[in-house]
Amino acid sequence: VTIPNSVTTIGSYAFYNCTGLTSATIGNSVTTIGWYAFSGCTGLTSVTIPNSVTTIGSYAFNRCTNLTSVRIGDIAAWCNIDFGGNYSNPLYYAHNLYLNGEKVTNLVIPNGVTEIKNYAFEGCTGLTELVLPERIIQTNNNSFKGCTGLTKLEILGEVNVHNSVFQGCTSLGDVTLVKVKNIGNGMFNGCSSLTEITIPETATSIGSTAFMGTKIVSLHIPANVTSLGTQMVESVTTFTTLTIAEGSKLTSIGHRCFQYSNLTGDIVLPEGLTSM
Repeated sequence: VTIPNSVTTIGSYAFYNCTGLTSATIGNSVTTIGWYAFSGCTGLTSVTIPNSVTTIGSYAFNRCTNLTSVRIGDIAAWCNIDFGGNYSNPLYYAHNLYLNGEKVTNLVIPNGVTEIKNYAFEGCTGLTELVLPERIIQTNNNSFKGCTGLTKLEILGEVNVHNSVFQGCTSLGDVTLVKVKNIGNGMFNGCSSLTEITIPETATSIGSTAFMGTKIVSLHIPANVTSLGTQMVESVTTFTTLTIAEGSKLTSIGHRCFQYSNLTGDIVLPEGLTSM
């Protein structure tokens, strides 16, 4: 199906359970794709989404299990889409993003982008390397969750990191964080290839379950970090060493933070610590 340029909105349930639909090319005037719009289109293999789209509703591509490609014309426009929630992003099933016909594998977020919206690249397993430049100030929930092909990550700016941004990126082993403001909840949860990481001096908090499911061996907590979240390294059996910077501002350590890890040795806790 080709949606003409005269259409501005694809309504909720518009193509619901159209199992014979194999491809969808959406016209350049469409700004909104509604709830469940293509849900249940099990024959759909490819969808082309124009730069004009700014909103995709929850479950818009639910059960589109045979999708293999999402085709777009501009990364900046894609980063700006408000994905409504679960299964709103066709990449969840398609896994492969094509920019002007070329498969996206090594991605540097382009000029003009300061924020990565929720779910923007969730499930994009074709992505192997990612650079978030200095101008990026925020990455939202689940924005790169489940990118299982991602092996290398560089975050260069003072980014505010929301929940589960890289959760389940099972091949991610090379991480460079230059000036991040925080390690978000579940940021690297399930990144089973991650064995080491350096937390920059700019970080002020490390969220819950941030490193659960990794294979990190040690962590150094910089002086500006004020809190370690619950279950931060719970059940990480490779984890043995924790050091805390002199002059630490740490005031709280969440419950079960180190539970079932193999933390050993002498740990000097700061005098300002009030809860753990």
